[in-house]
Order: sequence, then C-alpha cells, then structure tokens
Amino acid sequence: MDKEQLVEFVQQRGLAVVATRDADGEPQAALVGVAATAEGEIVFDTLTSSRKCRNISSHPRVALMIGWDDEVTLQCEGVADLPLGEDLVRCTTAYFEQFPDGRQRAANPDIKHVRVRPHWLRYSDYRPDSYTIEELELH
Repeated sequence: MDKEQLVEFVQQRGLAVVATRDADGEPQAALVGVAATAEGEIVFDTLTSSRKCRNISSHPRVALMIGWDDEVTLQCEGVADLPLGEDLVRCTTAYFEQFPDGRQRAANPDIKHVRVRPHWLRYSDYRPDSYTIEELELH
C-alpha cells in the first residue's frame, strides 16, 4: 500500500477506532470519523475534554483500525499531535472535505483536530478471492 492508496482507503471508509493510553498506561479506544491529507496524515476531531485528547497529550503514540466491512482492514500506528498554523489548515481542509458538518463543530472552541502521522501500516484483505496481507514501514 502506498500513500495514495492509504488516502483513498481512509476517504472511502471514513471511520476508525483509535486506541490511546491514559496517564497510567491503560488502553482506551474510541470510534472517530477520519479523513486523510494528501501527505498521508490521518485527521479526526475531538473535544478537549475527551479521554483521547488527554491521553494523546501524555502519550502521543496511537493505533488506528480502519475498515472492517468486507473483511478488509488497515491497521495503523503513528504519532498524534494537535497541528498548528499551515499544518492545521491542511488537516482541517481534508477533514472538512470528508465531513462538511465538521465546520459547525469546529466553531466550538473546545473542538480540536488531531493529526496522526503513520509510521507503520498493515493492510489485510481476508476475502477468499483476494487474500492479501501487506505491511509497510513509513519514515
């Protein structure tokens, strides 16, 4: 899977489960709407009061699971942050293209956009006629 395929996969699915760790290292998971930038960054929004936002501030390494329909999935591990400046503009542009209603949520000052820069991907297609597993390290 290359960067363009990653972007297309995320855009087609639009949902992911994000796994984070709390301050004590305990795992937590949440369903989020996701978008992808042309650079292959994965973006979602969240409230600053959410567990995932607090977790990311103390442990920025996250895992995402995207896709589960038709037995096709993408596992992703990376580093999350709250982008600023031009990075934020790029990320929110991609997010609002995927979720136009995100503009209304973004008017709330407690909404932040999270960017995940993947460093490892695992694409799995478990359908009998197209069985494929590919892993990719990104740098």
